[in-house]
Amino acid sequence: MLFSKFSQLFNVYLLQAMFRIPAFFPSLSVLLCRRLDAIGANSLVFDRRREAFLHREAMWTVKNKAKGLNTVCYHFGSQSEGTTTPGLQSDTDSLISVNNFNIMLRWSDWKRGTINLLMVKDESTPTQHYLLQRVRSDEPLPETRALEPYDVIDSQGRVFFSNLYVIRSCAQYFGADHLRRGPSNSHLEDYDFVIALSCSTLPPAIMAWFDAMRPGYWPPPEVFTIARQLPCFLVPDGYRGSPTEDIEWRLTPNLIERHLMFSLNDVQKKCLVVLKMLKHQELKKHLHIGCKFTTFNCKTALFFTLERTPCDVWTEQRLLECIVRCLHTLREFLIQGECPHYIVENVDLFDQKLCRECQVRLEKQIRAMIQDDMHVLFNLQIDDLGERLMQIPQQVDRFPDQSASICGKLAQQMYSLYLVSFHGICKHLCDNRRNGFYQCAINLINALRLQQDNGTFTQFVFKNLLSSLASVASSYCIQTAQAVPREVWQLYSETLDTDVASSRLKLASMLYCRGDLQRSAIVLDDVQQRLDDSVTSVCGCIPLDRQPSEAFCEYALRNGNLQTITRKVSFCVRFLRQEMYCAPAILWFEMNRGVGDDVNHRSALERDWMDWAVVDARPFMLYLQYLTFGGLGERQRQLQALQGLFDICRNDDELSRNLAHPETNANLLGHCLEMEGEQLRALLLYIASRYDMPRNNAANLHIQRLTGTQG
Repeated sequence: MLFSKFSQLFNVYLLQAMFRIPAFFPSLSVLLCRRLDAIGANSLVFDRRREAFLHREAMWTVKNKAKGLNTVCYHFGSQSEGTTTPGLQSDTDSLISVNNFNIMLRWSDWKRGTINLLMVKDESTPTQHYLLQRVRSDEPLPETRALEPYDVIDSQGRVFFSNLYVIRSCAQYFGADHLRRGPSNSHLEDYDFVIALSCSTLPPAIMAWFDAMRPGYWPPPEVFTIARQLPCFLVPDGYRGSPTEDIEWRLTPNLIERHLMFSLNDVQKKCLVVLKMLKHQELKKHLHIGCKFTTFNCKTALFFTLERTPCDVWTEQRLLECIVRCLHTLREFLIQGECPHYIVENVDLFDQKLCRECQVRLEKQIRAMIQDDMHVLFNLQIDDLGERLMQIPQQVDRFPDQSASICGKLAQQMYSLYLVSFHGICKHLCDNRRNGFYQCAINLINALRLQQDNGTFTQFVFKNLLSSLASVASSYCIQTAQAVPREVWQLYSETLDTDVASSRLKLASMLYCRGDLQRSAIVLDDVQQRLDDSVTSVCGCIPLDRQPSEAFCEYALRNGNLQTITRKVSFCVRFLRQEMYCAPAILWFEMNRGVGDDVNHRSALERDWMDWAVVDARPFMLYLQYLTFGGLGERQRQLQALQGLFDICRNDDELSRNLAHPETNANLLGHCLEMEGEQLRALLLYIASRYDMPRNNAANLHIQRLTGTQG
């Protein structure tokens, strides 16, 4: 077997290549560890990356379950494992496991009333690939009819489920923006997702890894015990050039590999980070067009090196020695022309990816790096690591620690995606015609109560749904001139801490709309005190790719996610159509912003929220203050609020640039000008807003309203 062949050669090579350890390696290793700490390759950031992407998994899973989809989301690769830095610019890799199928390894796995697919393999099937034969759902017999347009019937009458079904469905979903790279699909260059089928029974090719005698130092028994219980996946990726390529599914043990990565210590992760940097900067340039030497090859080399290296070697003082050991492993792969998969037997990771000439060139380059005592590290430009290694103490300000910046960015992106996902849930609830928003929301809330995962996102969805239900109920009470029940007031009280401002502003808006101006003013004063300079605005409608403030990053570095959300994050304020009577009437225009064929010019993300009123928290607070203080006869405070709204709309400072809905903010200011009797200035403002955003802008309706025109 390929694995056994490699093991024998590796052991022989170790006897021949007991490399010398230069005297400066221990001190340089410690220095390298400190510099890696400073660029975010440290224990805290490793944990924060892992936490952030596990939250994202829960987020997408809950969102899909709310839509009635039987899927589970996973994140794999550098981002979720934490083995990346800003300079590596790693992609985000996700896998959507579709659990509507019963994948059968043997006939005894058949289940009644479900879609059964039998894994089939013969001598002609490429390594690591399987065909999926359709089996009837009413009795354990082969299906004889094609059930989908892409099903294939072979010469024996067997019906096979084609991978083209997934590929063409993704192409249709993404439209002209569809990007396909192997089994992954996306509409963005740096984001890949794979649709996969879950296989709970591990095939022999993977079980052989668990059953083999493993005399090495790693993985420890407890890691094996958990890994054995994890499913593997079948992804729609046929072997290129195979006659059955369109009906082949590739076996992949992503969850097992991720579990192995999660078990690593910080030095082992830092070793992989450096290997990736060397791959990106020093090895990639030696490849022909079309050849690939991947980070997965580096990870595989680390796994094999871990297995054959004593645990006490993996210390900060011996980091360089560990890196060299991994490079020797890569050299052996390249010399033999085969890179064995660490888990799946008889798989060569170089196959169809790396030609022999490139293998020889890469081996020569790695050998040169080792013989030069790894001086190549001083040339690494990624994250300025080389310069950081050569810096003197007086240059410390030139290379600041990036940990806080990374944690702040991770938190901001995670909260933005929280809103994106929650908007998708609300869109589904609003569009449900059978049971209506209220009943669907109650059903989802009850389902969330039963969730064993009490993670941050589950709590976020739960509280935001309760907040929306309070607003929906209040809207009905205001519309029908009824008193707001005590239970609804209790809901408001329990959900004010969804973030710094948005839920409080919805309460203030409801109080204003029902004529309770004094209490509305009290809530608005409280919000104004909370919205200090360290609070960052986060929007799920138009995710902003910007670096949050230094104060926010420092707070995110020191505190957990829930505390950061409730004290330092301000979400945009959204009013569903079911909540319209809790919103000032001017925002009703935002719920009908589509003029003419505007609705045909919305992205998939915009379709989730553009039929609602959505506004940035700080401008909405100022607008509510203008209305409330005006109603209370406090003219001076009313003018102060108006001036603040002017400053936000006219200035080009950091605060203004970080707002996601400038057209809505301008429309609110325009309405204030109308109430001040300055219709011409308001009209000019609406026209300027339309100039900046011609479509899906309520300014078009305000212009028609002021000019008495249509279209």
